[in-house]
Amino acid sequence: MDFRNTILILTSNLGSQFLADPDLTSEGKRDSVMSVVRAAFRPEFLNRLDEMVMFDPLTRENLGEIVDLIVMSVESRLRERRIGLTVTEPARGWLARLGYDPAFGARPLRRLIQREIGDRLAVLLLGGGLQDGHNVTVDINDSFDGLVMNVDKP
Repeated sequence: MDFRNTILILTSNLGSQFLADPDLTSEGKRDSVMSVVRAAFRPEFLNRLDEMVMFDPLTRENLGEIVDLIVMSVESRLRERRIGLTVTEPARGWLARLGYDPAFGARPLRRLIQREIGDRLAVLLLGGGLQDGHNVTVDINDSFDGLVMNVDKP
């Protein structure tokens, strides 16, 4: 195996609690994170890394864009079965709010969308309530604490 033209990207949430601390300066955040990284990894390993880049925590706006990307992926899979999917803006906002966790990035958001949309669509498909050619609209419920799915049958 030849690694001459290879870039390896490693990610970690080590020290992420410091990134969300509004009382720390950028330099203070970096110093705090690096002390946690040095405690977690052996110096021999860290010395082999050419560069370490710290990213800012995701914002709610970033999460809104990620919601759009994940929903587009679900729409694409349904399109193969000629099933239309519409997720309203209020529902997208609810997903972004509930899936927001600055310490863990977008991972909770992906799981939330899988549970609230993907799994529920699968149950509808398996139960026969959703079939090829149908359209599904996902919206926020009347009490604003969950999602509802409405299936339009042609």
